[in-house]
This record gives sequence, C-alpha cells and structure tokens, in this order.
Amino acid sequence: MSTAATPVRTGQVLADLLPASRVRDAALVLGGAALTGLAAQISVPIPGTPVPVTGQTFAALLVGTSLGAGRGFLSLALYALAGIAGVPWFAGGASGAAAPSFGYVLGMLLAATVVGALARRGGDRNVWRTAGTMLLGEAIIYAVGVPYLALATGMTASAAIAAGLTPFLIGDALKAALAMGLLPTAWKLVDKK
Repeated sequence: MSTAATPVRTGQVLADLLPASRVRDAALVLGGAALTGLAAQISVPIPGTPVPVTGQTFAALLVGTSLGAGRGFLSLALYALAGIAGVPWFAGGASGAAAPSFGYVLGMLLAATVVGALARRGGDRNVWRTAGTMLLGEAIIYAVGVPYLALATGMTASAAIAAGLTPFLIGDALKAALAMGLLPTAWKLVDKK
C-alpha cells in the first residue's frame, strides 16, 4: 500500500489518524484555535511597521495542514471570532478587528483552508510538496493582509508592501523550512507503524 519514498494515505491528513468522533473534531478545532492564539504571543515588533513577527502564521499553516480544510477553517474562524469578541490572543495580546494587522488573520483563515485541502491531496507528504504548500499558504496570507494593511493605515501599495511583506520574507522562509522537516517526518513515522 505504500512505497519506500512516500506513504500512500490518500485523502487523509494527520488528524484523520486519530479515532474518529465529534468530540475529537471539536477538540482539534479548539486546540487549533488555542495553538494559533498561543503562537501569536511570540511577537517581535519590527521598526517601521505596525505588523510584528509572530509564530501565528506558522501555527495557522500547521493547523490547516494537520487538520484538513474543514477543521482548519473552523479553527481559524474560531480564533478570529474569539479575537474580535475580545479574547486577547492576536499578536501581542491584542483583540478586535480594528488593528492594521487583522487582514493577516483573515488571510490565515483562507490559507489554512487551502493548505488543508492540499494536505488531503498529499501536499504535506514530502519536502518539496510541503515547501510548495507552505509557500502558497504564505502568499495567500500576504494577498489578504497587505491590502488590508494599506486600507487600514492609508498607506500606498508600495508602502504597505515595504512594511507588511518585505521584512517578513526571511522569517517565512525559515517557517516553511521548519514545516518541510516536520510534516513529512510525521508521515514517515506514521507509515512505519
């Protein structure tokens, strides 16, 4: 059923390997939201931009790939809605939709859904597929976050790119590299059982 190079578990994400139940799904959705909220507290301000470097994007992409599109979407929707309602778990303990960086949260919601769908099709099974999946997820986050930043702050498009994209490219490459190691390794360990 599997080859030596790539485990064959078509249609599955890592969360599907746990015994199926509604309780499992609810716990995974809550856990994914909580993980994203905790990772957002790893927040380093960057001079010249209202957007900090956080662990939030990595968590959101990891939640999407590990839980799949549906549970990933629900996790990030719960994260976003709870943050809008006042839970202080956006970057740096912020909450509400008025922050200039809220567009990135919306982008994470969409990205978690897309990377979850790709993971179900094997997008997290080997290093290169995982790299492509993570980079696409990052691109989606920026495609929503940077225009929102421009609108929320009155920045020009070029200023929003300079403040909301350029300073984060190296860190995002490192996050993608970490995922490139973690996810395929998890599948290899599962496949050995």
